[in-house]
Amino acid sequence: MTKPNYPETRKTDHTDDYFGVPVADPYRWLENDVREDEEVANWVAAQNDLAFGYLKNLPGRERIEKRLKALWDFEKFSLPSQKGGRIFYGHNDGLQNQFVLFAQDDNEGPRVLLDPNTWSEDGATALAAYYPSPDGSRVAFMVQDGGSDWRTVRVADAGTGAVLDDALEWVKFSGVSWAKDGSGFYYSRYPEPKEGEAFQSLNLGQAVYFHKIGDGQDKDTHIYARPDEPDQGFAAEVSSDGSTLIVTVWKGTDSRYELVLIDLEHPGAEPVDLVTGFAHDYSYIATAEGRHFFFSDENAPRGKVLSTLAKPASQGAQWTEVVPEAEGVLSGVTIVGGRIFANYMEDVKSAVRLYALDGAPLGEVHLPGLGTAMGFSGEPDDAETFYSFESFNHPPTLYRYDIATGAQLVFREPEAPFDPEDYEVRQVFYPSKDGTKIPMFLAHRKGLDLSKGAPALLYGYGGFNVSLTPGFSVTRLQWMEMGGVYALANLRGGGEYGKDWHDAGRLHKKQNVFDDFIAAGEYLIGEGVTTKDKLAILGGSNGGLLVGAVINQRPDLFAAGLPAVGVMDMLRFNQFTAGRFWTDDYGDPAKEEDFRTLHAYSPYHNIRSGEDYPAILVTTADTDDRVVPGHSFKYAAALQAAGIGDRPHLIRIETRAGHGAGKPTDKIIEEYADMWAFAAHETGLAVPAA
Repeated sequence: MTKPNYPETRKTDHTDDYFGVPVADPYRWLENDVREDEEVANWVAAQNDLAFGYLKNLPGRERIEKRLKALWDFEKFSLPSQKGGRIFYGHNDGLQNQFVLFAQDDNEGPRVLLDPNTWSEDGATALAAYYPSPDGSRVAFMVQDGGSDWRTVRVADAGTGAVLDDALEWVKFSGVSWAKDGSGFYYSRYPEPKEGEAFQSLNLGQAVYFHKIGDGQDKDTHIYARPDEPDQGFAAEVSSDGSTLIVTVWKGTDSRYELVLIDLEHPGAEPVDLVTGFAHDYSYIATAEGRHFFFSDENAPRGKVLSTLAKPASQGAQWTEVVPEAEGVLSGVTIVGGRIFANYMEDVKSAVRLYALDGAPLGEVHLPGLGTAMGFSGEPDDAETFYSFESFNHPPTLYRYDIATGAQLVFREPEAPFDPEDYEVRQVFYPSKDGTKIPMFLAHRKGLDLSKGAPALLYGYGGFNVSLTPGFSVTRLQWMEMGGVYALANLRGGGEYGKDWHDAGRLHKKQNVFDDFIAAGEYLIGEGVTTKDKLAILGGSNGGLLVGAVINQRPDLFAAGLPAVGVMDMLRFNQFTAGRFWTDDYGDPAKEEDFRTLHAYSPYHNIRSGEDYPAILVTTADTDDRVVPGHSFKYAAALQAAGIGDRPHLIRIETRAGHGAGKPTDKIIEEYADMWAFAAHETGLAVPAA
């Protein structure tokens, strides 16, 4: 094995002092924005020359891309929404870079409303979200360019598709909520950043505004803010009956909110604090029969449904428990057609139960199988709703559900170029280091010979209360089609078993997440599913941190690591864009106890020179303003400078792309072809002949 000839990376003698501990940061200069710093841009170009040159010559790489493109080429649909008798949904004919927004009127066929594939030559401008007005006559939609988290809000006439002049900038981490009369909508935005700082500066000072259709953004009405607390953010939602603006106040990624009610029927009325203290999750569901309904985890770590009067008395909310905590985790709640749809995770699989508004049980929705159901949105007086169902070997199918009768019909079903019955999915439970039982899904081709262990790809996340449920991915399917095992571990730090499961994998307990992932690898090897020489690991964002951390801790256990858009410098993550929000999960490096925890596992700071490391392909993007690419740049530079063996340690840097959302199909296919070729080569997975 010949060690790649890595580009030279300038080192400095920069050192920071943290509570008496000197911490070297020789690649601090790589944090600079690639668009603003010529030296960083030249470094990126040199690294890409090496990586792309290496990857294109890997055995079977072209065949992987060709087959992935063929597998991708089938119709796909996104969940519909219905307003004013008009149905809206996303559609992709197969290989389109972006989903197209369709509208369908009663007794008429679907028609194209917005086609983002016409918005840019490279396909990197996306329709990030859309919000139909209450009567379905207009659609507010968000434009995302180059993968950035920044959004531009525009408005289209839903009848003609004509885009109006309205254009709202500097919108991030915000939805849109229409006034009941359709005259305009509420949204949240940040102040305009200073020139050259849009992709790196901290996001501070968000405020809620009302935009009246036809006005310029400079005329938008300032509705709510807390200028003395610039680190707080706001999600504003108009209640189902139109009477109240419900402002959810947040400080970070942890689901601990305050709630503020603004009376829309009496302009000038003082906001009412409904929930204070940032102690629990209180999330608005809907308003019906004169009551606001909320999800809450207070004294119910797996979730429950509460209600309070829509016009609370001055002494505050008088809460009534409607649906108590159950064995499963309440992962989603809606109220449609006078019924509560409670979507539970039971050992990470969906079960949907129905309740009356007083909490009386009304049965359940009969799902097509074991997998993940999502949707069930709508208004309290709607007669029907839509949901999707998917699993590892089944692409999402959309169902139309009649609320009065419980009858359900297929609304849209993809015709995929493969047979789902060719694959098998099972769930296992394995012990972590401390004995905790961790669930894991295993998926592969039926009849796959595991007598000598098969090449396996182990995926994990383990953070931010995110639950990894059985979901379909073309890229996963291709790995399985080639003869690999796909394993998904439901690590602590996620939300698979509620608040307690999340808390067991964050802050000073973050090491549990790494122990769970390492134990997953040991289980796969111990059960003969794979071997150390055939096991690759993959994770993105917080999962990229996971991959970097466990490779440092157990470099002997894996053949290859694929950390994507990872948080790699745990001492400086909170200095950029949205990073300050993550202290809920990670802790604050400015606090000594947190620093010592973070420093102990930070991927950038714990590379073990002298150890034989697995092959590593780092992936990131130049417009990632969620986890800024400097994390991956510094980590890759440190890997390449360390004495960790001759296996390749490369970084692939995508252009005109961000953290993942909005990435065009052609870029996704190219990136995964590179990743799968790299993982296949390192794990001994033979790429089938064309």
